[in-house]
Amino acid sequence: MIDVLIVNNEIKAKAFLNEIENKKPLFIATIATTETGKIPGLSAAGANPDFTDFTPPADAELLLLGKCKSIQGVPITPDGIPTPALITTSALQLADIPVLIVNGGVKVKPQVPFIDVNGNPGRDIRTGDSVDNVEEVIERAKVVGEQLAKVSDYLVIGESVPGGTTTALGVLTALGVDANGKVSSTLPANPHNLKVGVVTAGLKAAEDKLGKINGDPIKAISAVGDPMMAALAGLVIGGSKQGPVLMAGGTQMTAVLALINALEPKALCNVAIGTTRWVAKDESSDICGIIKQFCDVPVLAADLDFGPSQYPGLRVYETGLVKEGVGAGGSSIAAMAKTGRAVTKQILLKEIERNYASLMQIK
Repeated sequence: MIDVLIVNNEIKAKAFLNEIENKKPLFIATIATTETGKIPGLSAAGANPDFTDFTPPADAELLLLGKCKSIQGVPITPDGIPTPALITTSALQLADIPVLIVNGGVKVKPQVPFIDVNGNPGRDIRTGDSVDNVEEVIERAKVVGEQLAKVSDYLVIGESVPGGTTTALGVLTALGVDANGKVSSTLPANPHNLKVGVVTAGLKAAEDKLGKINGDPIKAISAVGDPMMAALAGLVIGGSKQGPVLMAGGTQMTAVLALINALEPKALCNVAIGTTRWVAKDESSDICGIIKQFCDVPVLAADLDFGPSQYPGLRVYETGLVKEGVGAGGSSIAAMAKTGRAVTKQILLKEIERNYASLMQIK
């Protein structure tokens, strides 16, 4: 496919692309919040740390309604850069792909219909006790994933959880994966040292409360994960029983992969990761370096290029700000695949610009 880069495992990646071409996907956005996302300096997902509670519900509303209800305007970074849900919305609209929201555990409920798997918002991972009823959420999400996969050719599953790369580092570390310096960031200067400090504090606190984690996936999420992970892992495990699953996201998805690998490794035979060129080419992170430590899942990247955009707020993506989120890369790949390549990165950019101008009220 012309505008899709193959990042990991070329043979499996090409087979996956062939399997989904001209097929009808269903896009699922898994939303959650964690107090970890409010630690100053960790995330750009909101105009200020407290605003991160509103980012996932606003993203969900944008996907379904084309506008946000929980907030005025759209979620933006502190620099005024709009949410990557703008990319996802544009891709899904262009290819007429249906959307459902799964609530993994948010503080502010979105003002649109959603599926609930009985998760609660996440606490700060420095407490060592960040996520409730992990097993129950995974089991419920498996049921949802399996049923939704029966009404579509394949599932594309994205996430919106501010602070998610830090919790990803926590879970990967707890499962014995070397991810230090390898997870990405919404910020151009990746705060690796801050993330490692937060994770180290969380794991130490967890050991005092839960005992040694020793690669236990349920304990790992409970201690230093976020509520998105339990919901998304269950959705993938359930969905992959019926057909292909494209996990739409960046390095957060590697933590979910590690969880699935520990819980039900055979589910990974039907799975690929779909991300953006900005994550795939990011010199401050290493998505393949994480994955290759425990599985051989293919990684694809939408070859998006905002360099030619007329809007500085979109061109700035080329500097490494934001990079991915809300399934931006995976939804773009799905739009290209569903339309038999009629949707190109140039056509997608035009649609993103149109939606950007409308949402940011640019005359």
